[in-house]
Amino acid sequence: MSRIALLVPGPFDTVSGGYGYDRAIVAGLRAAGHEVDVLELTGRHPLPDEAAAASARACWARVPAGAVPVIDGLGLPAFAPIAPDLAARGTVGLIHHPTALEPEFSGDDRETLRRLERLLFAELARIVVTSNATADRLVADFAVPRQKIAVVVPGTADAPRGPGSGGPTCAILSVGVITPRKGHDVLLRALAKLPDLDWHLTIAGGLRDIDYGASLRVLAGELGIAARATFAGEVVGEALEALWQRTDIFALATKFEGYGMAIAEALKRGVPVAVTDGGAAAALVTPRTGVVAAVGDDAALSRALRRMIFDPILREEMRAAAFEAGRALPDWPAQAALFAGALARSV
Repeated sequence: MSRIALLVPGPFDTVSGGYGYDRAIVAGLRAAGHEVDVLELTGRHPLPDEAAAASARACWARVPAGAVPVIDGLGLPAFAPIAPDLAARGTVGLIHHPTALEPEFSGDDRETLRRLERLLFAELARIVVTSNATADRLVADFAVPRQKIAVVVPGTADAPRGPGSGGPTCAILSVGVITPRKGHDVLLRALAKLPDLDWHLTIAGGLRDIDYGASLRVLAGELGIAARATFAGEVVGEALEALWQRTDIFALATKFEGYGMAIAEALKRGVPVAVTDGGAAAALVTPRTGVVAAVGDDAALSRALRRMIFDPILREEMRAAAFEAGRALPDWPAQAALFAGALARSV
């Protein structure tokens, strides 16, 4: 068994945020007998400020002797001042997707992140990514040798098959933190084009961008669908499972996903999906399990949703296919074992 130190922007153990993969992998590694230290970075990430750089140095000094350092990609740019030290310790990067590809960054900020990530990727002994799509982007856009990359897709916990709403109103669920990258505004515009159909949208997700969250409520009012859209906030545990169980369609108009964990969660429960093709978001979707539209194309997404909402027989066929696809998805213990194997090959 090995010792691992995960360096990640905090807070790590809160329910909200994008650390579902990290938390599940840590739990799986510990269950398998590995010792895992989680060291939380402070400051601003991924565009590091002085506090972030200082925290990176402090956390680096706390990495136990003999432990394999693993740095979450969100915090990786803060380690640029000590880049040579990463190579000396055989450091591993956990890259959900390069932060330079985040749609919220542009211009000088994007170029700064791209420069920092190219520098740091070269110093890492190994890079673990969560999808083949991300691996391809690292090779094509960041000159990372393919043999340096290990793909460990997220696991998906077992879940009961969802019966759906059972009512005349088609229940649509979108799960994802409230941030522009998730494209909730595109989804609202797509659904607003379907006033003649009976549907209701629930958006469940923690508020990462307060201004964007407020703008969504304003947009729903302007589109005339405020009464047909529920902003549920952060929903977890049994309450979230209850939402899944009465959902007829999962929808996500994302601009970019490193994998699409919520899509996998939907398939696991037999919920058909309607998504946009941002990053790896469409990789799990087939014509039998859902529909895919281009990023930002609310008209195409609306047309695809119309078929699913209008035709309950089609939805039932998709539900069966989605559940079949979901059963084939790997679980977390298996993926934690793959992750441990990738770390072993970096030593």
